[in-house]
Amino acid sequence: MSEFFGHGGRVFGAESLPEGHPVRVYLEENRLIREYMAELQRVDLDENYDYFRELFEKLCRVELHFARKENQLFPYLEKHGWTSPSQNMWAFHDAIREEIKAARRAVEARDYDAISQTFRTLFGSLEHIMQVEEGRLLPNALQLLNEEEWKEFREGDEEIGWMFDETPPPYPEPEYIHPSRDTKRRELPFGIEDKTHYDEGYLTPEQVNFIFKFLPVDITYVDENDRVVFYNRGDERVFPRSAGIIGREVRFCHPPKSVDQVLMILDAFKKGTKDVAEFWIEFKGRFIHIRYFAVRDEERNYKGVIEMSQDVTEIRRLEGEKRLLDWA
Repeated sequence: MSEFFGHGGRVFGAESLPEGHPVRVYLEENRLIREYMAELQRVDLDENYDYFRELFEKLCRVELHFARKENQLFPYLEKHGWTSPSQNMWAFHDAIREEIKAARRAVEARDYDAISQTFRTLFGSLEHIMQVEEGRLLPNALQLLNEEEWKEFREGDEEIGWMFDETPPPYPEPEYIHPSRDTKRRELPFGIEDKTHYDEGYLTPEQVNFIFKFLPVDITYVDENDRVVFYNRGDERVFPRSAGIIGREVRFCHPPKSVDQVLMILDAFKKGTKDVAEFWIEFKGRFIHIRYFAVRDEERNYKGVIEMSQDVTEIRRLEGEKRLLDWA
């Protein structure tokens, strides 16, 4: 048994519409329905019955196609005064649903004669309704609905679903705006009761701690009184630290041979003559970049210094460009 129903027809104008447009999605689903019907007719039931059943179940996803029309498209058409699709086409959907049930019973019973009869009827009904969609329903819908209405479809369509294995592209396609130029203030999708507002954004204490813990750099913060008030406890620090240094005067946190350099940096930062000092050294076979940054408030008052140390051994070896992931 190789053929159930001969069908014709073509998908009307799908490529003329933007990707993700609801009408284009309906038309692309019609193309998929025709592909399933054609493939079902080619399957040898004796040799590939499981594959036949799998294809049939995919075809049954036409229910999602119908549900989007009934719950999305028809209500919009009614707003524009066109009610016949809701009354007439919906009834035809229900008739096809009954035909699908009959076809499923035949498939489950593995009754070849019943399969031939029920699928022939089902394919004829599906082809007829697709031709009505392509010849009248969808062209008229494009004339009646405005662009804003089509844009509103996405959320409802998402809730119902599509026949495809993968989600169709969004409509309209989101415009890429570089983060440096994105000034739109959005309604926050999270509460801020347990968060602190920073220059930009909100973080909980736990999130702040995560950031410092996973930054691949050692950070130590010394306040304006030269006291160590913070260091991050990363898993792979370049220079070891312990909780005993918190509150300690910074001059006593450096070996005698380098303390003069530290005091010189602090003095220049406090006077405002310098804002950055940097060094690089070989340490335990690694190349370490060390930088000091003056911290100042908006009036340029000195508020302390950040010491940042980073193992840049691997960074120094980089050459050329890498633009793609090479994860195994």
